[in-house]
Amino acid sequence: MEKFSLLARLEAKPGKEQQVADFIKGALSLAQQEEQTIRWYALQIGPSTFGIFDTFETEEGREAHLGGEIAKALMAHAPELLDKTEIEKVSILACK
Repeated sequence: MEKFSLLARLEAKPGKEQQVADFIKGALSLAQQEEQTIRWYALQIGPSTFGIFDTFETEEGREAHLGGEIAKALMAHAPELLDKTEIEKVSILACK
């Protein structure tokens, strides 16, 4: 069972909303290559607010993801696309 997760909230710069949506949807292929990433969701929370939620069975898997290709790409594009980025380590208490 997944016990570890990450919740990233991304606030797009004005006029960059579609680019952020396309960027996070395009990261799916990278997430599919990560064996330790159990589930990976790209979210749109509001008109300019987006999110990524992913789950892992171990802390090592979560740390590997934080150092992986999605995180590197996100940080590389953040200055041009994002006003705000928050990434939180979250513990899963229960799931179905």
